[in-house]
Amino acid sequence: MKIVVLTGAGISAESGLKTFRDSDGLWEGYNVYDVATPEAWERNPNLVQEFYNERRRQIIAAEPNQAHQILAQLEETFDVEIITQNIDDLHERAGSKKVTHLHGVITKSQSDLNPNLTYTVNGAEIKMGELCELGSQLRPHVVWFGEAVPMIEVAARICTQAEVCVLIGTSLAVYPAAGLVDFVPSEATKYIIDPKTPNVKRYKNIVKIEENAVQGMKELRNMLLNGK
Repeated sequence: MKIVVLTGAGISAESGLKTFRDSDGLWEGYNVYDVATPEAWERNPNLVQEFYNERRRQIIAAEPNQAHQILAQLEETFDVEIITQNIDDLHERAGSKKVTHLHGVITKSQSDLNPNLTYTVNGAEIKMGELCELGSQLRPHVVWFGEAVPMIEVAARICTQAEVCVLIGTSLAVYPAAGLVDFVPSEATKYIIDPKTPNVKRYKNIVKIEENAVQGMKELRNMLLNGK
């Protein structure tokens, strides 16, 4: 059975990682438009670089939680493919093999000239003055507000293959990611794990699990393994 999982900030929150949506558009005390847009990078690259260096330090220090681990364990029984809006690498560190990052992954850097040139970050910091092979400053491998989402078409194709779809900790408020559910076959069962269920009235075959990610994944694991 093909299970396609869409994950948002809610799954990483239980590993202690905050999201800007926790506090009225502020992310760790910063307005997101001051640290997460191409314009911010042009205006103050030192601030943006240090902001993501600090996020990277937090992510390196964090550990995958049971929700991440259960998803990885389900690969023993099912064909599981994860599409995540998160920029952390907790799914991979939990053992998941097929993970598509819609918004990039913070453990990599990319060229400021060519976003297809990516590199693994050694340690927690990208330093100003570190250049790509084209001679351009390296920046975080993260899709900022106002930038294209290069993996969205790949993700849409994955969603068309779903026999079961699982949404974990996503508000379905950020596009184009929120539109991915439209590509899931209507007959597929769609499990939604979130204490606050997003608006899904237009979809069929919805099963709501109104819990945080860890408890919700424990319940879903039992349902899937028992064929419910």
